[in-house]
Amino acid sequence: MKKSIVIIPTYNEKENISLIIESVFSLYQEVHVLIVDDNSPDGTATIIENYQIKYANRLFLEKREGKQGLGTAYIHGFKWALGQEYEFIFEMDADFSHNPADLIQLYKACEQGADLASQ
Repeated sequence: MKKSIVIIPTYNEKENISLIIESVFSLYQEVHVLIVDDNSPDGTATIIENYQIKYANRLFLEKREGKQGLGTAYIHGFKWALGQEYEFIFEMDADFSHNPADLIQLYKACEQGADLASQ
């Protein structure tokens, strides 16, 4: 399996973050997750930090100052992931507007040679 990461931007996602983390990690063992949090006042980052103990070396957190927006969070995440030499980079929102189960199909499409895959 190729080195893969899922980027998930967050802002006030304490209601969803535990379930989205568990959902992604339940798909396959090799996937990593990068959460880019925009200084969520609801404590989202603290929840993620607690999960980093369970998912050491698989769950990463980038904390940004203030609410900088979804687009810049994805850019930040992509730059971070490219610097870590991930071969496949996926993106999804923490609110389940993207189905984590779709990651399997997206991974397969990329593995078969697609430069870009979307659901």
